[in-house]
Amino acid sequence: MVNSKLSAVFITVVFIYFTVPSTANQEQDKEPFVGVNIGTDVSNLLSAKDLVSFLQVQKISHVRLYDANPNILKELANTKIRVIISVPNNQLLAIGSSNTTAASWINRNVVDYYPETLITHIGVGDEVLTTVPSSAPLLLAAIQSLYSALVAANLHTQVKVSTPHAASIVLDSFPPSQAYFNQSLIYVMAPLLQFLSKTGSPLMMNLYPYYVFMENKGVVPLDNSLFKPLTPSKEMVDPNTLLHYTNVLDAMIDAAYVSMKNLNVTDVPVLVTESGWPSKGDSKEPYATIDNADTYNSNLINHVIDHSGTPLHPEITSSVFIYELFNEDLRSPLVSEASWGLFYSNSTTVYLLHVSGSGTFLANDTTNQTYCIAMDGFDLKTLQAALDWACGPGRANCSEIQPGESCYQPNNVKNHACYAFDSYYQKEGKAPGSCDFKGVAMITATDPSHGSCVFPGSKKVVYKTRAVVNSTEVSSGAERLKLFPFHTSQIPATTIAFCISLFIPLIRKKTNQCIII
Repeated sequence: MVNSKLSAVFITVVFIYFTVPSTANQEQDKEPFVGVNIGTDVSNLLSAKDLVSFLQVQKISHVRLYDANPNILKELANTKIRVIISVPNNQLLAIGSSNTTAASWINRNVVDYYPETLITHIGVGDEVLTTVPSSAPLLLAAIQSLYSALVAANLHTQVKVSTPHAASIVLDSFPPSQAYFNQSLIYVMAPLLQFLSKTGSPLMMNLYPYYVFMENKGVVPLDNSLFKPLTPSKEMVDPNTLLHYTNVLDAMIDAAYVSMKNLNVTDVPVLVTESGWPSKGDSKEPYATIDNADTYNSNLINHVIDHSGTPLHPEITSSVFIYELFNEDLRSPLVSEASWGLFYSNSTTVYLLHVSGSGTFLANDTTNQTYCIAMDGFDLKTLQAALDWACGPGRANCSEIQPGESCYQPNNVKNHACYAFDSYYQKEGKAPGSCDFKGVAMITATDPSHGSCVFPGSKKVVYKTRAVVNSTEVSSGAERLKLFPFHTSQIPATTIAFCISLFIPLIRKKTNQCIII
């Protein structure tokens, strides 16, 4: 990712809940897990205390920081949440040049907290070889100095040391059998891999099929990038091994394994420290959509928890950290940079993952009861346009917000929009993108029903053939239109454009409150 990450604290959320010993780190992570990074370029970011409370509510079992934030480390004590801490790139010079500085860093950021705070790994820098190549000669020295300090503290078997790399350090990644590390980096990679092998540490890789697809449109199919089921004819085949690849990420992981084997290292596992898909982009990123983000991350999670492995190593399933937990709305200038999150900064979902049999996903689990409601902070004209579409072309059942019906009061656009949005959302089976309406809607787990008004998400609704716009029945022409399938050949281009525009997401301030009297 971009260099602005260097000042960010990232937190990895593991969605798979399993029992782990409280003090024996060497027994950790026997099962592959899925984590989520959280950046701090977020408006109104939760305090350390509230953040840890949020993690506990979500039953999070792993946390990754891109520094060693003392407030977060303190709050994580006695929570059984496992922590990966990191050395920022701008500290490499000091640590790589001085064993005393490295020892001080370990004492201050590991010894002072362990074992109450279960620190498991240290990530030394981030994508150093590609983003700050001038620091490359110091990378291994910093890693070895920190490891020596861990040995002195008798923590070297509990805390592993590694460094995350960009995917670009691997060249000719497809077919995987022909992959190799950039030759200009061998002077670092060869001894680094020997160190990882000796200490039982993973090779950390940031792997993004999204960027592979965007840079190779027309060559790499979208379905392969999104983990979608493929027919055999659409699978990617390595002509040298005849192995079939059904997704891009597996090919990238195997390319890393082949690259290591070329340097005579075969016992270092790959840990995917970043992967994900943006839910929104500008005109140059048309594939950055909620549907694609949901599809990628949901299928990725299923792929990991099913212990699918890779074609080259079916016996090894890499753990993966999804990028990211919160939308970082303060990022710029690319729209997509602020749109990688599963949650908004107020902890409501951007979209709901479609994952089955995965354990406890809680607030981001489609098995929970969820509703679609209107956000605060939008003008009535925008809400009215979205309401008109939901009750008209969207074919939501808006009969309950007619005069005299149970959900007519309070009689205002916001309240009626809440009901109409939820009606459409439930009708569409809570499908990805069905709770957006040009960014004015949000998903919530709080039941918005009130008094005698029961929202569609809380009851089985029989969708009637009558279409209404807010409190007024639509014209007979629109009524007739509603009775027929929606074909673009039957609808004016301007209408189609308007309807599509309603689904372009906008990030705004949100709240769960619907009733405005």
